[in-house]
Amino acid sequence: MKLLSIAIPCFNSENYMRKCVESLLAGGEQVEILIVDDGSAKDRTAEIADEYAANYPSIVKAIHKENGGHGSAVNAGIANATGLYFKVVDSDDWVKKEAYLEILKKLEELAGGDTVLDMLISNFVYEKEGEKRKKVMHYRHILPRDEMFTWKDCHYFMKGHYILMHSVIFRTRLLKDCGLQLPEHTFYVDNLYVFEPLPYVKNMYYLDVNFYRYYIGREDQSVNESVMIGRIDQQLKVNRLMIDYLSERKMEIIRNKRMYQYMRNYLEIIMTVSSVLLIRSGTEEHLEMKKDLWKYLKSKDKGLYFYMRHGIMGGTMNLPGRSGRKISVDAYRICQKIFKFN
Repeated sequence: MKLLSIAIPCFNSENYMRKCVESLLAGGEQVEILIVDDGSAKDRTAEIADEYAANYPSIVKAIHKENGGHGSAVNAGIANATGLYFKVVDSDDWVKKEAYLEILKKLEELAGGDTVLDMLISNFVYEKEGEKRKKVMHYRHILPRDEMFTWKDCHYFMKGHYILMHSVIFRTRLLKDCGLQLPEHTFYVDNLYVFEPLPYVKNMYYLDVNFYRYYIGREDQSVNESVMIGRIDQQLKVNRLMIDYLSERKMEIIRNKRMYQYMRNYLEIIMTVSSVLLIRSGTEEHLEMKKDLWKYLKSKDKGLYFYMRHGIMGGTMNLPGRSGRKISVDAYRICQKIFKFN
């Protein structure tokens, strides 16, 4: 059995996927690299995937499927994974070799222990085009280091400081057993990927290394603000699915207070992002969609609604009139500058 399966969702990725794959080959025979060609038709993505599979038959597998979107490609990666642990690396991102090897060494060590590791967390770096200083997202003041820990050992997560897809490696069996199935033809499902498995995560380990390099800069990138506004229906779909998940499982999740607090705060930041994008578009239709989103939350869980609606973030997002909307956008800009949103 391989130690780590790594899925690379690819869609017309020929211009940058080689850098991603080459960075992952450094893991050698301990890893299984699953290049998931999600119905690419306009370039050589499929050929490049087959080329790597032919050149590294014991490491790389090429998976060709009909186009179903990022979530569908991740689903295919999980379904085909044979490694003990599972990681997603997007085709325009890459990993740092030294940190990569350190992570593999730690996974191998923990795999032989008495306690089952469910999730390993590491740092990621925003590789934002045009910026010389790269912002590192770390968890040094939140998570214990150099030891296995549980949710009760975590400190308070600050607003905007969350465990993202870039920073997690899950136990493969956990993802399969929890029934994670990301929606097809939908962007922003990475938020569901790091949300729905959490109630199944008991034991964690934080390795303080700058592993994942998250590239931001392409005009057509899904996190570009104008692109996000154009795909606001998909952002709202994910937002509602997160509301459904937390509200419907609240009685089960709330028993673990620290985990519930974290998941509630994560949903709050997604509500904030959705609200601001709808405000930023400036249309009456989108302002009505923002009201509908908050009404939906209220209909699903009044307690969650009142907590968020009257909190700092939710209160800011719902100030009346043009001046209120300007304040909410200004607040979003501050978060954007600090945390590199979009």
